[in-house]
Amino acid sequence: MKHRSILLTGAALMGLASAAFAQDSTDSMTIGLHDWSSQIVDSRVVGDILESIGDKVEYVTTDSQAVYESIRLGDVTLETEVWEATFGAAFEAAKAKGGIVDVGTMDAVTREEWWFPEWDKEVCPGLPDWQALNACAAKFATPETGTKGRYLGGPVDWQMHDGDRIAALDMNFTLVNAGSASALWAEIAAASKDKRPIVVFNWTPNFIDAVYPGEFVEFPAHYDGCEDKPELGVNPKATYDCGFPGNGYLKKAAWDGMEKKWPKAYAVLQKVNFTNAQLAEMAKMVDVDGMEPEDAAKKWLADNEAVWKAWTN
Repeated sequence: MKHRSILLTGAALMGLASAAFAQDSTDSMTIGLHDWSSQIVDSRVVGDILESIGDKVEYVTTDSQAVYESIRLGDVTLETEVWEATFGAAFEAAKAKGGIVDVGTMDAVTREEWWFPEWDKEVCPGLPDWQALNACAAKFATPETGTKGRYLGGPVDWQMHDGDRIAALDMNFTLVNAGSASALWAEIAAASKDKRPIVVFNWTPNFIDAVYPGEFVEFPAHYDGCEDKPELGVNPKATYDCGFPGNGYLKKAAWDGMEKKWPKAYAVLQKVNFTNAQLAEMAKMVDVDGMEPEDAAKKWLADNEAVWKAWTN
């Protein structure tokens, strides 16, 4: 019995050694790219890192909501930016079906919300309170919204439920969706020339506050059940009568077959961890400095070698 026990222990050790030195598949991993700069750059950063350890990577432009279903089915291998307010619901729905895993939360703390530049306070001094904003709605009116204020939301596929919030809080605003993130920045830049009052969707980490100081609108605090339990909020007959989470997570996600098929790459992805400052810098390189995302990724890697080399150990 003693001799058999030694043999089993040896076999177990051999198995552990094999697992520790398992090689990644020679198949290419697929990384989804969306329509905001930090995600495109850090996806390229992660892709370049994975290629540096011998893996093959390809990129595909994907819908930022539908990508979680694509990951669940194995059509996309990983996602570098799961924002809680915008994509948390789609991510959790995909997780409930199976096939997609949470690969960890980064140090970056996110916020996604209605935002205004500091010059708005000249015409609406009660800001950032949402009720003060609503009382000033006429100041934000445009020809396309008539007497109602204009709120420029993110692209439709981000699914922010801003229309539901406007209805739930009985706000005198009309939702207009921007076609892209760059359209939001263009709107702010144009309004800055004559200090025209605007309110738009914005988020952090981002480069915008360094260029155009402003604040987020303060809505009723977010609560569990805001999206599906109307009886709990300030409007007992409606959902989405609250703001987005004030300290949201930023997660990574992956197909649940990634760890087995590309174990080395999965181990690296687990360690990938960006801060607010790092993500803001990535966005700035593209949106302010005019760099191509691929070049911005290479610059970030060159400037932060000590950071990412530790992820590959």
